[in-house]
Amino acid sequence: MSYQHQYVDGTRIHFPLGKVVCIGRNYAEHAKELDNPVPTEPLLFIKPGSCVVSLEGSFSIPTERGSVHYEAEIAVLIGKPLSTTPNREEVLDAISGFAPALDLTLRDKQAELKAKGLPWEIAKSFDGAAVIAPFVSGSTFADLTDIGIRLTINGEVRQDGNSSAMLNPIVPMIQYMAGCFSLQAGDVILTGTPVGVGPLNVGDELVLELPGASRFTSSVR
Repeated sequence: MSYQHQYVDGTRIHFPLGKVVCIGRNYAEHAKELDNPVPTEPLLFIKPGSCVVSLEGSFSIPTERGSVHYEAEIAVLIGKPLSTTPNREEVLDAISGFAPALDLTLRDKQAELKAKGLPWEIAKSFDGAAVIAPFVSGSTFADLTDIGIRLTINGEVRQDGNSSAMLNPIVPMIQYMAGCFSLQAGDVILTGTPVGVGPLNVGDELVLELPGASRFTSSVR
């Protein structure tokens, strides 16, 4: 079934699925675990809408293409177009929802591309590479610098982070992104992953949550 944005109560969100704008190495401990330098300015990349699938139920991974790593992230749904220099109020007004998501990565392929100084799209933008849960409303969190993100696999907590540890907090990050790319209703922002990434395996049972706000189960097939 094709993906469509929706809220946790099942209400379909009428925005078209746009692009997925991502930030890399936005948690210092995650940069260290992959032996990457911490960026001096935001490291952005885009996943096309074609790679988005729903978390609900189950999702598949391309095991024939090497190691597929999970990266749990807080996803932000944009609900109206942003100017190229939005102030804080404009950004907050444009946020329609928050959801837990997985940025899937072909880690072996990414390492190979990075070693050659080449772009990462093959490792980051394959079909199914952005797994997104339903959204809670944009007004759910009073403080965007205190949003949790947790991933449990087969009963073991693998990632347990909080937006308070982001090098680029959510609002300044979106302001920076809006100056680089036009942000439209239906676009999704993936805000970076905390420490604890690792490989997924077929049959894994997942719990992905924004603790206290939303919680979803899924499995890898």
